[in-house]
Amino acid sequence: MFTQTLKRRVLSSSLVDLLTGPHGVDRYTELVDPTWVRGDARARVVAVRRATPRSVTLLLEPNEAFGSCSPRFQAGQHINLSVDIDGRRRTRCYSPASAEGQRLIELTIGRHEGGLVSEHLYRNARPGMIVGLDSVGGDFVLPAVRPRRILLVSGGSGITPVMSMLRTLLAEQYAGKVAFVHYARSPEEACYRGKLAEMPRVKVLHGYTRTPEAGDLQGYFDAEHLRAAMPDAEAVFVCGPPALVAAVKQHCPAAISESFVPPVFTAPAEASGGKVSFLGSTIAVVDDGRTLLEQAEAAGLQPVSGCRMGICHSCTCRKTGGAVRNLITGAVSTAESEDIQICVSVPVGDVEIDL
Repeated sequence: MFTQTLKRRVLSSSLVDLLTGPHGVDRYTELVDPTWVRGDARARVVAVRRATPRSVTLLLEPNEAFGSCSPRFQAGQHINLSVDIDGRRRTRCYSPASAEGQRLIELTIGRHEGGLVSEHLYRNARPGMIVGLDSVGGDFVLPAVRPRRILLVSGGSGITPVMSMLRTLLAEQYAGKVAFVHYARSPEEACYRGKLAEMPRVKVLHGYTRTPEAGDLQGYFDAEHLRAAMPDAEAVFVCGPPALVAAVKQHCPAAISESFVPPVFTAPAEASGGKVSFLGSTIAVVDDGRTLLEQAEAAGLQPVSGCRMGICHSCTCRKTGGAVRNLITGAVSTAESEDIQICVSVPVGDVEIDL
């Protein structure tokens, strides 16, 4: 308590601001503790758990700047996490598995083939490590008025947002009924299998694609799985690979879904051939049909980016001229000054981007 009070006094002191000159108090307080900053949302890793061979769980203690810079986290939403890898800051979005309102944030990060950040964290995360936090967002959340019968379905690392929903419901002493269905490759790779077994008043079913005989359910989600879990659910939430989301929606059309697998982009039939000018530098290139992010990187620039699929918004830049097409929606925008996500935008003729 004393330490927290001291932090607040130091970071809010106008006298300290004056004495620390043009650099501000953050430049000096972070030498004592990297999380003692008011202008940069950060978190300290306080615990690391590698419960499965394909995931790592981090318990994070955010600084006060995170709470002041970001809206309150809701179960099911995602948070941008940043780490420095080989001298470059990398950002990815992850959904906490912890309940709403908790002081500590729990992230379980699945390892993915070629996943730069997930592999780095799996191999190198340790207590005391400092990471960046930013931009709470996402619409995959529980309704304000809780339904009386809720079915939660997840696959692989998609378990984290629905786990957060479940923990939030239990913390609220939810009086309705809830069922939880999770699909993994094997029992050894099923995140939170032990935790789910301890959940009171929750019907939990597992399906395993590599070892189906070990699961409660055989095969993939279908009408039989729905009957076994909760056929009369008032609300269904599903997070996982697109195939799982599609299967659930086939039987539950009103299901609310989330998927962190990159969407399939429709690439332009041919490059526009327009001039792409990156303001703030002397670099300009001829459009080759790739996204603005890819063309900037190919030109030697290092724009901030995260998910590279239009979710985390960390690559957002100001377009000051020209037209772009959004690869997800197909919409063409010609506004002279607007913010765009360069990871999912391609030029339509000449474009000016302020990086």
